Amino acid sequence: MGRFTRISHNIDIMGGKACIKGTRVTVGMILMQISEGVSQEKLLAEYPYLTAEDIIQALRYAA
Repeated sequence: MGRFTRISHNIDIMGGKACIKGTRVTVGMILMQISEGVSQEKLLAEYPYLTAEDIIQALRYAA
């Protein structure tokens, strides 16, 4: 997991699902939003505590 510095797993947060570190935003939620056509810019506007790197790592993690 060393290359995924923005992804965390904690059984006490979202049941241990992969999340963006320090948030309750799951990798799955990011993937779902993107698959529904939400742009990276819109995600960043809707979740101002996320960064572009968070989204990139979520996509790479899922791959």
